[in-house]
Amino acid sequence: MVSSLAMNYLFHLYLSGDDPATLTGNFMGDFVKGPLADRFPEPLRQGLELHRRIDSFAQKHQGFTNSRLRIAPEFGLYRGILVDLYYDHFLATGWGQWHQEPLPVYLKRVRRIVEGNRSLLPEPLQRLVPVIFEDMIPSYLTTDGVAGALERMSRRVKRSNPLAGGGRELTRNYHALQEDFLEFLPEVHRYAQEFLQRRTG
Repeated sequence: MVSSLAMNYLFHLYLSGDDPATLTGNFMGDFVKGPLADRFPEPLRQGLELHRRIDSFAQKHQGFTNSRLRIAPEFGLYRGILVDLYYDHFLATGWGQWHQEPLPVYLKRVRRIVEGNRSLLPEPLQRLVPVIFEDMIPSYLTTDGVAGALERMSRRVKRSNPLAGGGRELTRNYHALQEDFLEFLPEVHRYAQEFLQRRTG
């Protein structure tokens, strides 16, 4: 299923705030389906709900929509997956604008948080944690790295798919996609902060 392809880990980590459980819940959001109800403790459930709200906000945001429409129609339902990854690339390359910690320091810190909550993670995500922090997110720093990540993802999807060509789409639309991202990020960050403040206030 297209919706099960999780790519934008850095984006969700960045929007989680400082609470370890909320960060863990947001990080694992793509691996938890169905009603949340009382399946998880607070504030882990808060992080899961935040993840879903961020995704919903993105789907309705004009900048995110513009980015999807810039990608060739042949990518179909995969366009949203590509935009997720492209936005992680722009966040990683411009990290110093958005966060006071250097990216390697931040990733080391939040990985410790995630590893500390390892028992709460769905089993498939537990196996992926080293790959995400050591390979995936660092690879997003370059367009070649993004292209390579998409080629690997394409091979893991059982059905025929166009993901391997996603690197070319990033290069072809780079500046326009970056402008969409720069419009989108401050607004989704504000939305996430307001959600967290309401829940903790």
